[in-house]
Amino acid sequence: MADHRLRLGSAVHPHRTLAQLQRVLPRGRHCQSSSPEPYLTCCHLSPHLGGTSDGDACSTLRTNRPRWNVIQTDIRTLDPAPCAAQWHRPSLLAAGVPCPPFSLAGKQLGAGDERDLFPAVLSLVSAFRPRAVLLENVRGLLQKKFASYRERILHALAGFGYAAKWKLLYASDFGVPQLRPRAVLVALEQDAFHRFSWPEPQFDTGYSPLMGDVLRDSMASQGWELADVWAGLAQRIAPTLCGGSRKHGGPDLGPSRARKAWAELGVDGSGLADSPPAPGTLLPIRLTVGQMALLQGFPPDWKFEGRKTSTYRQVGNAFPPPVARAVGRQIAAALTHTGNAVGTCDNPHTGKKEMPASESSRRPSPFTTPTVSM
Repeated sequence: MADHRLRLGSAVHPHRTLAQLQRVLPRGRHCQSSSPEPYLTCCHLSPHLGGTSDGDACSTLRTNRPRWNVIQTDIRTLDPAPCAAQWHRPSLLAAGVPCPPFSLAGKQLGAGDERDLFPAVLSLVSAFRPRAVLLENVRGLLQKKFASYRERILHALAGFGYAAKWKLLYASDFGVPQLRPRAVLVALEQDAFHRFSWPEPQFDTGYSPLMGDVLRDSMASQGWELADVWAGLAQRIAPTLCGGSRKHGGPDLGPSRARKAWAELGVDGSGLADSPPAPGTLLPIRLTVGQMALLQGFPPDWKFEGRKTSTYRQVGNAFPPPVARAVGRQIAAALTHTGNAVGTCDNPHTGKKEMPASESSRRPSPFTTPTVSM
């Protein structure tokens, strides 16, 4: 895939791109490890083309993770040499690559879209040479029309010494009350690749949190008398949240087809609310950014910086934290020789341990810090 470097040079535009590069602190702080290694490190790239939301997303990370080293820059022009020298070799490079080039809701221009940042991310993989790579994108990337594109990515990673594979994961299998299918790629060095296994679904259909149950307390928080009625109507997995982009307008829950699905759950998808419904509010209601964050699997205490449109995009474009955590634990297990890391998991909404779909006993993962793609 030698054309990556050529296309990288020709793809630079004035749009700013967010690169969040974090180092996980030593064991006993953000990362716990039973391996001989004192800690695992992570370089996390969260590309955005959302204008001012770039700075807001950085502020969000600094607010919630003040110990992380957060850098705002353009990853297409970033000189990786100083970073590589300072941070040495990361255990994991994780990236949520912009989705519009492959989204079913867009024109699906793939490599012809100026927002395609896979070449830039691969260049950083080449420079940093992490022990493992985690990339995620929309399900559209797994379509037949992008088969050659996916193969070029695998070929490039093979040239760097990695074995890699793609898989479709559903957020609802990991405690997120939203279907949200995602194309996920995991790449590891050859000696660790054979120890990696994808996380198994952690919730059977009968155990998966449902939208009405997750948002019921929030809906009732201002005294709305229809909260229980609405929660009963919304006893389903929510449709996939749409995060929007620079070329998309204000905050809403997607095109007309998506809004129809939300309407069946008693939700007005034409916009977002500033606060939960007050007494006297009639159905359908609008969701707040905070309620969207709960549907995305964020913990209730996670704080978002910026105005409504900016925070909406941060939430809607995220890789659900519970899914990232499940995959990250499996990667850590492969890197630290601890075997399959899946066991009982924390419900992201209650914090309680839940029984996974398979009750077989497994050893816990040493890598417990979730990767959050903003």
